[in-house]
Parts: sequence; C-alpha cells; structure tokens
Amino acid sequence: MKVRVLFYAQLRDLLGMRQLDVDVADGATVRDLLGKIYAQQPTLRPHDKSILIGAGVEFVDRNYRLSPGEEISIMPPVQGG
Repeated sequence: MKVRVLFYAQLRDLLGMRQLDVDVADGATVRDLLGKIYAQQPTLRPHDKSILIGAGVEFVDRNYRLSPGEEISIMPPVQGG
C-alpha cells in the first residue's frame, strides 16, 4: 500500500523535499515506514530519537498501524521562544 509522508521545517530542508510516497506492506506500522524512509534517506536517521510523527491531526507512536493512502507527518520537536 502507498503512504504519503510529509516533512516539515529543518527536516524538509535537510532532505530537500516536501513529501515522499512510500510503498509499505499491508499492516505496516510507523516503525516499518521509518525503516524504509531511512533506507532511502539515510541523512534523516540521526534525527530518529527526536522526531514527532503525526497521522491526520494526532501525534502517533511507532506502533501505529498505517492505512492505505494515509498521510503521515514527520517533524522536528516543537520549539518555543
């Protein structure tokens, strides 16, 4: 199944892209998705411990099961001033 991944802030700048479509197996989790993304975009891996992951309008953990056509947001930690 295909999932669209949206990158935000400095992660978008780091990768030089706003979005990426990724094929994952049915029943895949966010953890599986991240593994595929890191294989294609290894410069993102060092940020693994600090990224936030959203599905729709909610933050999700790495065990969240993906649905076909879902949009997943990957963003740096929220910073305040």
